[in-house]
Amino acid sequence: MPFWIIFVLIISIVLKIFSPKIKGSVGEFKVNTHLSFLGNEYIILKDLLIKSSNGYSSQIDQLVLSEYGIFVIETKNYKGWIFGNEKSENWTQIIYKEKHTFRNPIKQNWSHIYALKNILSDFPYIKYFPIVVFSGSATLKNIESSIPVIYNNQLNSTIRNHCVEKCITSVDLMKIQSMLESARITEKTARKEHVKNIKQNVSAKKEKMRNLICPRCNGELKLRDGRNGKFYGCSNYPRCKFTMPY
Repeated sequence: MPFWIIFVLIISIVLKIFSPKIKGSVGEFKVNTHLSFLGNEYIILKDLLIKSSNGYSSQIDQLVLSEYGIFVIETKNYKGWIFGNEKSENWTQIIYKEKHTFRNPIKQNWSHIYALKNILSDFPYIKYFPIVVFSGSATLKNIESSIPVIYNNQLNSTIRNHCVEKCITSVDLMKIQSMLESARITEKTARKEHVKNIKQNVSAKKEKMRNLICPRCNGELKLRDGRNGKFYGCSNYPRCKFTMPY
């Protein structure tokens, strides 16, 4: 076999393996570039891995600290059409009529805020502002959310629009930054464990859903008729509001 064919095959395999990581890095780079124009009154923390009170870790793409509160940013570098509801477990991505699901980024963000509140419990008056940013070529379609779900070029204006009333002093802001930097996990083994836990949780959840078992409460997933068509809903509704696309 000619060398150039072997070379192309190797490159193709490498790109396939590392493609998600590359896409994520590109998306975060775009968002970081926008954030760099916010101004000196904002403190930006990137790729913050911290421990949550439940023993798991939480990886936050970007944090913007300000005297007006903390902006918690979840970045998605996706393409295609994106559909989602802030209360659903998963969102839908459609590319050339092919449907793919991914975890609700708003729920991801709330788990980050929960971890932050645990670390910053000495500051109960802090306001937290979750924001979901799509930095790829995706088109947001029919997003039902009270939380901002935006494109990356809307990020800075969204942050500034929420800067209405100060709740943190400049002295406390420095303390908060110091506490978060001290809580940051930097060990490579811990980061690998974080990725491993995510994959295991996702795998277990998918297996339950394949067997029509609610991953949230272990109830039965039953086919129902909704306003927008058929879907699977938990048999323990309204106590459990988990839904899954048909």
